[in-house]
Amino acid sequence: MGHRLYNVSRRDFLKTTALAGSGLVLGTFVGCKPRPTALIEAGPEVVFGAVPDAAAFSPNVFMSIETSGDVYIVATRSEMGQGIRTGLPAVVADELEADWTRVKIVQATGDPKYGDQNTDGSRSIVTLFQPMREAGAAAREMLVAAAAQTWGVPVAECAAENHTVVHRPTGRTLGYGALAATAATLPVPEKPVLKTPDRFRYIGRPLHGVDNHNMVTGRAVYGIDATAPGMLYASIERCPVLGGTVRDYDAAEALKVPGVRQVVELDPVTEPPLFNPLGGLAVIAENTWAAMQGRARLQVTWDYGKHATFASPAFRAELADAVHVPGKVMRAAGDVTAGFAAAAAVVEADYYVPFLAHAPMEPPSALARVEDDACEVWACVQDPQTARTVAADLLGLDPEKVTVHVTLLGGAFGRKSKPDFVGEAVLLSKAAGAPVKVTWTREDEIRHDYYHAASAQYLKAGVDAQGMPVAWLHRSAFPSIGTTFDAATAHPQTWELAMGASNVPFDIPHLRCEAGAAQAHVRIGWVRSVCNIHHSFAVNSFVNELAAQAGRDPRDYLLDVIGAPRTLDIFQDGLSNYGADPARYPYDTGRLRRVIEVASGAAGWGRALPEGRGLGVAAQYSFLTYVAQVVDASVDDDGRVTVHRVDCAVDCGTIVNPDRVRAQMEGAVIFGLSLALYGNITVRDGAIEQGNFDDYPLLRLAETPEIHIHLIESTELPGGVGEPGLPPVAPALTNAIFAASGRRIRELPVQL
Repeated sequence: MGHRLYNVSRRDFLKTTALAGSGLVLGTFVGCKPRPTALIEAGPEVVFGAVPDAAAFSPNVFMSIETSGDVYIVATRSEMGQGIRTGLPAVVADELEADWTRVKIVQATGDPKYGDQNTDGSRSIVTLFQPMREAGAAAREMLVAAAAQTWGVPVAECAAENHTVVHRPTGRTLGYGALAATAATLPVPEKPVLKTPDRFRYIGRPLHGVDNHNMVTGRAVYGIDATAPGMLYASIERCPVLGGTVRDYDAAEALKVPGVRQVVELDPVTEPPLFNPLGGLAVIAENTWAAMQGRARLQVTWDYGKHATFASPAFRAELADAVHVPGKVMRAAGDVTAGFAAAAAVVEADYYVPFLAHAPMEPPSALARVEDDACEVWACVQDPQTARTVAADLLGLDPEKVTVHVTLLGGAFGRKSKPDFVGEAVLLSKAAGAPVKVTWTREDEIRHDYYHAASAQYLKAGVDAQGMPVAWLHRSAFPSIGTTFDAATAHPQTWELAMGASNVPFDIPHLRCEAGAAQAHVRIGWVRSVCNIHHSFAVNSFVNELAAQAGRDPRDYLLDVIGAPRTLDIFQDGLSNYGADPARYPYDTGRLRRVIEVASGAAGWGRALPEGRGLGVAAQYSFLTYVAQVVDASVDDDGRVTVHRVDCAVDCGTIVNPDRVRAQMEGAVIFGLSLALYGNITVRDGAIEQGNFDDYPLLRLAETPEIHIHLIESTELPGGVGEPGLPPVAPALTNAIFAASGRRIRELPVQL
């Protein structure tokens, strides 16, 4: 009797054993066969597809109400664990006065009608908080007006309360479903009246994530889970060097593997790489295992191209040279040369951060179905609109002929806003004449990433007799993200330097920031917190060094360098403020000082510590949010570092869901410690040397310290949350190591 291989996922296997008899599913399956759905009592149901076309009341693209009273709210951003599929609909529901348990959340497909859908830059709440409030408030006012019209009473006598409209003088009520058809005939208010914060029902209060139940029971649908009838599977062998091409190959042995259907050669990527597929040889098979086994038997000869001699040691030396000569001036205040000449002493230091990978738990994965003149995609993408454009361009289709369904993302950190893997699936579906799912391995993900750029930093300060800086020079060199889009880009761009270098908040009369030239030999992309990673490490470390030179307490010294609370007038120099209007989002050093004071107070700054143990502090304004962290760490006689506790204070303005803010800060601390202690991507002969968690490790559970998050209450506009918790981690750690051992760390990852 022959054997047959069935495509059973680990999740499905576990569900048939450990999860037998568990509750019903929240959500639907992202594929062609829907799973049963049921409402979880604690919150909304998540559905896929679109708001019903026949909905009785659809005042805008973000919501609709059926005559049943069901409220559909569209989640236009991608859910990757940050809780945005809960947070944004909750904002709408709050202003709408909707019953949260009667809400259905629809995951939007990629479509320009929703505005920008790119879920990165920690800007989802920043950019959509006001529009979502207005959408909900407008619908609420229309429902109230519909009730008043139905009853023949003044609108002022009516009010919305928990999915109904109440006529206060008589106590009569009408549900939203009964009012939907009438409300649809009324004009949409241009300037609806928003709630005052004291009336918020959901905003500012902890909400369970709408996907939590599915996540913990193994029913959540990620990119890797998507299926379609007749689907095939692909695994791709890519050149280890950027821009390399296939010189020759033999697929005979690969085609002998049971289940392998064909081998397809993909055109090599050209520079700039943009978000295009890297090229290579794809093995298409009836299951993932067969595709991977066939791939392993490919015999390929590569032409490695112009980047074949690229290597980390030589590149590091180039970067170091670049910051020791004058660079492109990005900000200048006062007269730095005169300031150094008049200083009582000059202090200098060099810092280095290597290439870093994203390493999300779920590697890239995409399923595409190309038929005739249309394409449908299911993928774990942060930016479905760009994925739609990439697919359309590769197929020569009108973008309207491409539909991109967004699954859950098993982590992303910026990687999945680059949809090259979607392009691979699209091309292979067309070649195979069937739906094809491309699944990257962990090795693929680490060796073919869009990397956080390696960087060298040179800082120089002229200090007065009291050790306070009067002149400050910061030079930064790294290959720009701009090289991904324009191969001629030679220097970091203005907005990249405005992430922690040119926008330092210090009260120093003479200051200059310069960018050094650097070329890219690998794909460069944005990783969680982007250039704040290396700039915060260098700047916060250098301030700590200046404090030590002056014999001062480093926390007090940092506060003194920041100076008195004030609004910084630096954006007039053309510096970026994360795309936000400085008039609405001013850089307020008083808020920065406050998080330092809160974090250090909570950590017991100044308390007696045993020998070999110390506290380190660092702070950063990034993505319109203020974060300070204090790390409590020890160093033993063998140089082993133990992180005991991290206190993190965050002022992100108005908080939508405090539970998610805490979770994002906790995750950022773990992410930051992973990078600081282990993050190191190296290159030899043009190829990435690391390939999995054995040589690119993440922080383990046993190494994870106590993490205490301290939220600052605020009525300011909401700032970003996903990224701002990361930048202070590494410098707070290395400053703690110095306090514990006297050993100064100027490069990452930490080595003692």
